[in-house]
Amino acid sequence: MRAFVFPGQGSQYSGMAKDFSVYESSKDIFERARKVLGFDITEIMNGDEETLKLTENAQPSIYITSYIAYLELEKKGILPDIVAGHSLGEYTALAVAGVYDFETGLYLVRKRGEYMSKALEPGKGTMAAVIGLDIEQIEEVVNSIDGVYIANYNSHDQVVISGLKESVEKAMDILKEKGARRVVELMVSSPFHTPFLEYAREKMKEEVEKIEFKKPKWPIVMNSTAKPTENPEEIKKNVIEQITGPVLWKQSVDTMKKMGVEEFVEVGPKTVLKNLCRKMGVKALHFTELLSE
Repeated sequence: MRAFVFPGQGSQYSGMAKDFSVYESSKDIFERARKVLGFDITEIMNGDEETLKLTENAQPSIYITSYIAYLELEKKGILPDIVAGHSLGEYTALAVAGVYDFETGLYLVRKRGEYMSKALEPGKGTMAAVIGLDIEQIEEVVNSIDGVYIANYNSHDQVVISGLKESVEKAMDILKEKGARRVVELMVSSPFHTPFLEYAREKMKEEVEKIEFKKPKWPIVMNSTAKPTENPEEIKKNVIEQITGPVLWKQSVDTMKKMGVEEFVEVGPKTVLKNLCRKMGVKALHFTELLSE
């Protein structure tokens, strides 16, 4: 069995539109994206990193390029048996699975980025990756400090914490003392996947309620439950919940392995998920490797 996995924020890079313009489907997708957004996002995708990394720009850029990557695989008859996406990537997974169309997904992703960036004053929140420490020890530290939460369970030895800047910094110091191999602050403008994004969750709930979700072509393993579903109402609920709750990525990969997935294919601009999956001891490829076969 094969799983297609779609990346989240952090997979953007300057020059990505130029790189993806080599694919046949890109011309049509970039044009359709321009109509939805009302401007040409390829200029931002090829522009300076600072503007591109803003949540409201990074999220649509990753969604668009990941969708192009999927279309190229589909053209070659390479399809998944199951899909999943990391955070923002869940919206791409839903689009390729036919839960909604490309345009609807792009609209939702742009709105999600806007609402997330408005949820808390810039600079008040931050996130940090904690590498090489037991999950239980990280949870213990996080539970002892107000204003910090676990945002992503990425692999057995990589967890991302998120929250108010001073709380995250306090947790970072303690985690270093506890023996974490590395603790790295992430370049993000908001404390994603925490209750501090309640404003974004409420606004996205309103947006999602207006849209009809269809049954997906393949089961989707959701971030907030790490369980597969094909139920449109359940998908709606979970896609809203993940805005303020943790991404259970390690648990999702474990679920897919138990379901019989032997090959994970990252469908997107970089190799973040491929590397995480490999750390967990599973066969993982980047979509470009399948296209060149």
